[in-house]
Amino acid sequence: MTETVSFGYEDVAPDEKTARVGEVFRNVAARYDVMNDAMSGGLHRIWKDVFVRRVKPRPGEQFLDMAGGTGDVAFRLATAGAAVTVADINPAMLEVGMGRAAERGHDGLVWSEMNAEQLAFPDRFFDGYTIAFGIRNVTDIPRALAEAHRVLRRGGRFFCLEFSTTLWPGFADVYDAYSHHLVPKLGKWIAQDEASYRYLVESIRRFPDMARFEAMIGEAGFVQTRVEPMLGGLVAIHSGWKV
Repeated sequence: MTETVSFGYEDVAPDEKTARVGEVFRNVAARYDVMNDAMSGGLHRIWKDVFVRRVKPRPGEQFLDMAGGTGDVAFRLATAGAAVTVADINPAMLEVGMGRAAERGHDGLVWSEMNAEQLAFPDRFFDGYTIAFGIRNVTDIPRALAEAHRVLRRGGRFFCLEFSTTLWPGFADVYDAYSHHLVPKLGKWIAQDEASYRYLVESIRRFPDMARFEAMIGEAGFVQTRVEPMLGGLVAIHSGWKV
């Protein structure tokens, strides 16, 4: 791991990034889903639906939904019959998710406060590993990918939904202006937190492009890696298999 890592447009020490990302999500947890709707016009719901359809969870399978705090992906996996452990490094996000689960009757989920870089699960424990809009906030991404590979059984699948860089001419410029200028203002108006949403936008810009991140998944040991761009790559589904 390098001596510094990105926190938005800043380069900081790894421990500082972990602490500052924790603060960001403590600040936004209560309004996180409302902000997702506002920022994406509700599209994040469609993206997650498509994501889980690609995962193809089956009854009886064991899934780890990492950085799954508010439960959006876990609820979809559980509805398909999978047994789901929701893990997140941030207790405030888990608290929101557990409250939502109780309201919706999802009482079979397991909730665990855990760092993606240091999973407490044994080797070859899960059939599937999902992470949606969380990997770019991890301090040591290669280490987290290696841990994902470790806890999957042979034949297990890794799926990641994450923002990337759209390749559509014209749309990229429009989205760039929207995300840099309007999203932080939405954060201020809706969540009373402009700085956290400025970081979240900047973190997308610093995240590896689709080809590089796919290569990183392969470097972690996964095979048959694939990337499926949506909206020209604004959002992408990355996947790989453990053999």
